[in-house]
Amino acid sequence: MQSSKGAKRSKASDGSRADLVRIRIGALEFTARFEEEAAPRTCAAFRKVLPFKSKIIQARWSGGAGYIPLGDFDLGVPHENNTSHPAPGEILFYSRGLSQTEILVPYEGCDFSSHVGQLSGNHFLTVIEGRERLREFGRLVQWEGAQDVLFDRR
Repeated sequence: MQSSKGAKRSKASDGSRADLVRIRIGALEFTARFEEEAAPRTCAAFRKVLPFKSKIIQARWSGGAGYIPLGDFDLGVPHENNTSHPAPGEILFYSRGLSQTEILVPYEGCDFSSHVGQLSGNHFLTVIEGRERLREFGRLVQWEGAQDVLFDRR
């Protein structure tokens, strides 16, 4: 995982560029919107680490999702806008607790879990462009393994 600090971004919830993130997974590209009103602390903390580069793999326990294992990485955010059942394209950040820190990217219905049971994560990004390619992302991580992933300002 690599991250670097970027310039501060304005707080916006009107779909402006300050609200958007480009996500590249392998050769696929998506645009996601920060869920600023529902998860303000997670959004603010994640903006500070953009651009964010890592690897994404098939989730082991959650079903139709890829995940970015982050070990002890900590954004220092509380639980907010938590869910265990994100819809496709509803991206979660899970702070270390029962399991390691991770980012979950659902490509179809899933039940966010780990080897110790059900988890809930902060829904902080929602894919708004490229949703039709989410299943292709699922095929990539299932059949071709780990993929490069980059979250960057739009």
